[in-house]
Amino acid sequence: MREWYKAIYLAPHLDDAALSCGGQIYQETANRAPILIVTLMAGEPPADSPLSEFARELHQRWELARNAVRVRRAEDVVACQILKADHLHWSVPDCVYRSDPSTGEPCYPTWESVITTMHAADEPVVEWLVGHLRQLPATDQIYAPLTVGNHVDHRLTRLAAERVFGDGLVYYEDYPYAAEDGAVTAVLTPTPDYWQPTTIALSATAVQTKIDAIWAYVSQRSTFFATHEDLETKIEAYTAQVGGERQWQRKVCA
Repeated sequence: MREWYKAIYLAPHLDDAALSCGGQIYQETANRAPILIVTLMAGEPPADSPLSEFARELHQRWELARNAVRVRRAEDVVACQILKADHLHWSVPDCVYRSDPSTGEPCYPTWESVITTMHAADEPVVEWLVGHLRQLPATDQIYAPLTVGNHVDHRLTRLAAERVFGDGLVYYEDYPYAAEDGAVTAVLTPTPDYWQPTTIALSATAVQTKIDAIWAYVSQRSTFFATHEDLETKIEAYTAQVGGERQWQRKVCA
């Protein structure tokens, strides 16, 4: 890693930065600004714990029966190369791989549990993340997920980042959850008036590069997009809807 970055993007998973911020990242790196994408939940499943039924279903959807996380990290390397950003993979496993150390039961056995709960066993995970966030290189700006969609890994990322960086954070809209009607407004608490949006206009080249980077996550294509044309249509539609990519900050009280 470099000693300084113009911006560091905190991605819960191996595709979140490209999906949510790929256009703005490319526009920065195209102007030779150093950018770092840190993926927090990029670790291997614990070797001593069997995969839950939910995790096995995901592997089947991804068509990754073996070495799923290793393959996904390799996909991320390709995507970061397309965006011309540096990357850093941390060792926390995705929530679908985490289990309660006292019972051995999966912390998040269903999709419903992922978006509605936060398991007590994740408290040490937050502390680990806080410690590692404090060791990041110097940067002008840290970007964290707004937590649109309420995915627990996005919530943990935001919680840890707020403990370290406080009001200095800028939040990005979590795509594709942000494309759902009312999803962004739902997380602008205590009220939307408390928040200030900034829209980053994207060039046609930036939009296309973002699409190329997202397409590099081969295992994840079937989760979000039917075809490459479907990917293009959805990204272009959302870009037009918000005017590019949108960021949020808490308003500074006078």
